[in-house]
Amino acid sequence: MEGRKGTNMRRVTRRGFIKKSIIMGAAITAFPTVLIRKARGAWARKTVVHPNVNNLRVVGVKDTRMTKEHKPASSWSTQDELVNTEVVWENMDKLACTLAETRGSREAWRAIFIKPPRKSWSDTVVAIKTNNIGQQHTRSAVMAKICHTLTNEMGVKPFNIHIYDACHGGFMKRYTPFAGLPEGCQVEGKWGGSNKLTPVPAPWRKGRSESECLKYLVDGSIDILINIAMCKGHSSKFGGFTMTMKNHFGTFSPRPGHEGGSLDYLLAINQTSEILGPMDKRTGKVLFPRQQLCIVDALWASRGGPGGNPSHQSNFIAMGVLSPVVDYQMATRFRGERMGWEPNMKVTRRFLAEFGYSESDLPSGCKITEV
Repeated sequence: MEGRKGTNMRRVTRRGFIKKSIIMGAAITAFPTVLIRKARGAWARKTVVHPNVNNLRVVGVKDTRMTKEHKPASSWSTQDELVNTEVVWENMDKLACTLAETRGSREAWRAIFIKPPRKSWSDTVVAIKTNNIGQQHTRSAVMAKICHTLTNEMGVKPFNIHIYDACHGGFMKRYTPFAGLPEGCQVEGKWGGSNKLTPVPAPWRKGRSESECLKYLVDGSIDILINIAMCKGHSSKFGGFTMTMKNHFGTFSPRPGHEGGSLDYLLAINQTSEILGPMDKRTGKVLFPRQQLCIVDALWASRGGPGGNPSHQSNFIAMGVLSPVVDYQMATRFRGERMGWEPNMKVTRRFLAEFGYSESDLPSGCKITEV
C-alpha cells in the first residue's frame, strides 16, 4: 500500500500486525506490575516506634504465687488449671506501671495502648498474635488480662479483638480453649492464613522481594497488634530460642524462614509496616505504632523446642514495646543468666544491631527491670 506524499505509511502484513500486538500486549501486562509493586519506604533504624514508652525498657516479674503447684512438664490444660489468675493479673498491672513509669495501672495501660487517629476506641480493631505450635501456648490468665484491659479500660468492643496464629492456629479453639475472655472475643485460629503478598525490606534479599502475610495487616484493617509469645528453645540459627520476633512466623509465611537467609528474613519481617505500623516513606519513621506491646509468657518455659511440653516452671512474665529488645534481654538475662540456657550470641547481637542498637544503649545496666 502506497502512502500519500509526505507521509511515512508502510504496508502492514497480517503476520507483522500479530507480532506487534503480542509484543505490545506483553509490555502492557508487565509494565503496570512495576508501578503497582513499588517498594515501600524502609524503617529508619533507631527511630522511636512507641511514642509513650521507653522503647528500650524491658520489665519482668518472678512470682511463684502465679502458679498453685509445681508441675514443670505438664500439658497446657494442666498448666491452665494451675495458674493463679488473680496474682497474674495483679502482676501484669505492676509490669504495665513499671513499663510506662506511672503509679496507677489505668494510667499505665492508657499510655501503652494508643488509639488510632480518626477512630474511636469502640471502632478500633485489635489483633493478638499467640503461639499455637506444639504443646506450649499462652495461658488463659495472660490472654484474658489483655483482652479485659482492652474492653474495660480502653473501650474496645470484644468482637473487634481477634486472636490468631496464621500458621498453627487451625485447631486453636479445640486445643487451647482460652477461659475467662470477654464474651464476644474472636478466637480466629489461622484467620485465613498468610495469604497476601507484601514487600519485605532488607536485610532479606536486599529488600527486593515479597512474602505472604496475614491480609488484615497488609490492607490495614488491624489498628493495634499485640504480640504474646512463649519462651522456648529453637535452632541456633535463630539464636537458640523463639520468642516475640519469631512469633511472627505465624503472621508472615514461615516458609522463607526454613530456606537460605532465614535469619535475615526473621529480622526483616519485624521491620515491616505490617508489624511496626505505617511509615513516612521519606523519613522512614513510624507514623502510628501498630505493634504496641510484646509479652513473653514464661510461666512455663523450655530449654528445647519449639515442640513438646515445657521443661521448667519458671513463674516469670516479661513485657516491652520493641520486639528485638525484649528478645535480646530475655535471651541473655533470663534464658542465659538465670536459666543457664546460653544463646548463640553472634546471632542474638544481630537482634539489636539490625535495629540500630547495641548493648550499651540499653537502660538499667542492660538488665530486665523487675518488679
